[in-house]
Amino acid sequence: MRQLITLTLLFCTLLLAGCSYKPLYGAGSDGKGVAVALNGIAVDQQKTRAGQLVRNNLMSSFGAGGGASFILRITPVERSQQLSANSAVKLERYRYNLKVAYELVDAQSGQGLTSGSSFSNVSYDTVEQPIADLRAAENARERASREVAEDIRLRLAAFFSAAN
Repeated sequence: MRQLITLTLLFCTLLLAGCSYKPLYGAGSDGKGVAVALNGIAVDQQKTRAGQLVRNNLMSSFGAGGGASFILRITPVERSQQLSANSAVKLERYRYNLKVAYELVDAQSGQGLTSGSSFSNVSYDTVEQPIADLRAAENARERASREVAEDIRLRLAAFFSAAN
């Protein structure tokens, strides 16, 4: 019985050794890792509040930033849609949708490296209190921008990991 367990463990060890697993944030073949590549991304300036929030979240997650080797261009599109209303209690429910298209380009050549899009849907309620309603909508925008920025960061990390 002991030999069977030993052989099974040996077989599993050999099987796992051949699977070429590597951690997402491990160093690549060039000695640089995904974190170094993410650190070299500059995000274009934005004109909308949603774009600014996504940009700020991305820049915070990329790190301190060195010289920009890559430029990330993002294009946010946002909309809010009323889902339901209850006039008896003056309550309305909304869905805020944020969709962001992105393109990563090489800073030197301007060549596109990868592109895609990400989205987030979050809901919020309004209660006919102007300040509270504005804050609820802004909170929904902030939550959606965090979700989208995290998704874009993970997609870019996977891109850089696959490139190494």
